[in-house]
Amino acid sequence: MIETEHFLLSGILFFAVGAVIALVPAGKTRTTSYLFSLFGALSFLAIGIYLTVAPSVTYQALSVSSVFEFSFRGDALAGFFMITISLVTFAVSIYSIGFTRTFRHAGLMGFFYNTLILSLYAVVLSANIFTFLISWETMAIASYFLVTFERNEKAARAGLFYAVMTHIGTAFIIALFFILYRYTGRMDFEGMKAGLSGIPVSVRSIIFIFSVIGFGTKSGIIPLHTWIPRAYAVVPSNIAAIMSGLMVKMGIYGLIRICMDVMGQGPEWWGIALICVGAVSAILGILYSLIENEVKLFLAYSSVENIGIILLGVGAAMMFKSNGFYALSSLALTAALFHVLNHALFKSVLFLGAGSVITSMGRSNMETMGGLLKRMPYTGFFFLVGSLSICALPPLNGFVSEWLTYQSLLLGFQVPSVTAKIVSPLGGAALALTGALAAAGFVKAFGISFLGMPRSAQAREAKETSITMILGMALLAVPCLLFGIFPATAISLLASAVYGVTGASTLVYQQGVLGIPQTSATLSPVAILITMAVMLLAALLFIRIVGGQRKIVYADSWDCGIRGLTSRMQYTATAFTKPLRIIYKRIYLPSRDLKVSYLIKPFFVKSIRYGGEITPFFDRYVYEPVTRFIQIVAGNVKLLQSGSLQLYLGYILITLIVLLIFGT
Repeated sequence: MIETEHFLLSGILFFAVGAVIALVPAGKTRTTSYLFSLFGALSFLAIGIYLTVAPSVTYQALSVSSVFEFSFRGDALAGFFMITISLVTFAVSIYSIGFTRTFRHAGLMGFFYNTLILSLYAVVLSANIFTFLISWETMAIASYFLVTFERNEKAARAGLFYAVMTHIGTAFIIALFFILYRYTGRMDFEGMKAGLSGIPVSVRSIIFIFSVIGFGTKSGIIPLHTWIPRAYAVVPSNIAAIMSGLMVKMGIYGLIRICMDVMGQGPEWWGIALICVGAVSAILGILYSLIENEVKLFLAYSSVENIGIILLGVGAAMMFKSNGFYALSSLALTAALFHVLNHALFKSVLFLGAGSVITSMGRSNMETMGGLLKRMPYTGFFFLVGSLSICALPPLNGFVSEWLTYQSLLLGFQVPSVTAKIVSPLGGAALALTGALAAAGFVKAFGISFLGMPRSAQAREAKETSITMILGMALLAVPCLLFGIFPATAISLLASAVYGVTGASTLVYQQGVLGIPQTSATLSPVAILITMAVMLLAALLFIRIVGGQRKIVYADSWDCGIRGLTSRMQYTATAFTKPLRIIYKRIYLPSRDLKVSYLIKPFFVKSIRYGGEITPFFDRYVYEPVTRFIQIVAGNVKLLQSGSLQLYLGYILITLIVLLIFGT
């Protein structure tokens, strides 16, 4: 315990010094601040690993008043999230050294970067309401200033929207904490857990709904996701990696902490509701992702999809737990937490890869890219690793966590409830559809951006980025492969957290085979890797035998007799997804703008201009009506502000009369 306190203090000190030194007006100190965050991540990583194998640790509280005090407590669940935060922070900090070297206001970025990371650790270590809310708000403020870092109108609008959405979520979190305090009389989470028996079931359901809205807003579940594409499109890529890989996971952490740890277990419909929300978020998230040509917007909507996949696992865990299937609940929660770790890794490497491309080209639209693999081979390779991982292809980590999620959803047939028997396989079907659509999306992202011919002068002149940026991506890509081939390492890090929440453990890992007891389901990633390698060698050998020793001749592709291929002959990103826009037109609600001009109508066409866009459904039919209603109400309330002193005195008099009537 004494050792972890030392690591805790050293970690806080590293991030604090990193934040302060970033503001020193000297060139090299600004990038040096990332070295402090790097060492801070190592300190917290040590604490996280310790917490996964040791009993819970309570750290000395810092009293603010007789009621409020800063109090921190670490357990296995907090330890797992600390490990996730540390792995990503370590790699992104190295990447940021080279990435931010030419930034204006780089000092401010270093300050808010260190503050944001420290607030993430504080959130997962918070032991009471007061500490949690202060840490949560610090995270929101630091991320707001990073969203508005570019200081232009687009960033300002995105920052305002983000601030409004995040504080709506915070309002619901405060409300649920108030209810918990009202019924338990305790502000610390352990005390709430002990006094939970006095809370009626209906009130607990209200707390659950508030948790889904409050924490779901931070995670970006549909329809509360609209801040994500706005924010990710304007933040620098290293910050997008932190926000997508880590910050949105704080919503998942809060949901598990309150709904599964503090409140134990609830009615079955909690889990079923989360499975439905997860399925909708996963499918709509990837569908919206598919049609985006801006690489950061594409990845932003993909984050919504993966939050949906995580919620499928969390929802299944709640459903099983409410029916007394604790072993199956542990399986589903293992799948969800493993995907939390995996998504943090491969989504961060994808955002860093996008950042390298944008830094090199100065463009973020895939339609201007092409042929980048030859010019940026390391970036292209790591982006490919991230793409394969997020598509859940073996032998990478995304495959294992999604396989576990499939298994847990299919085992929903064991639950006696008819609703559960229907919803669980539908959740599995949604996951399967999501996987197929994700594969199509990342074929487009990698194929259009890195393969083929350059589509612009910027793509032709693109060059590989600095060594620190390459190293940062490599440090995230390697675990994607290792956790896919040897998942036992990652699962052992979260086993204690799962046991602490569900009271059971399920998975068995023996001789390289991952097995689920009482079922025939087994998975051997090593065997899959060996099989793939053997098949590849067999194919090469077959080609060698059949093809013989013929000389390889390199020539241009067949071009229909036209001399010289150009980039205009390639598939564009828009054309690639055109069939999907047609298939899912009832979701996209597309509109098209076709303008044809003629030399002699209708025989001789001079030019054809085609444009198309989809209907922003949630913005147009949810947020815009709500915004108009609020503006109307605000306009009416404004009438009360007349500037007349006599009228204001009248308001006070009326208020006093009302208080005298109803307050006695």
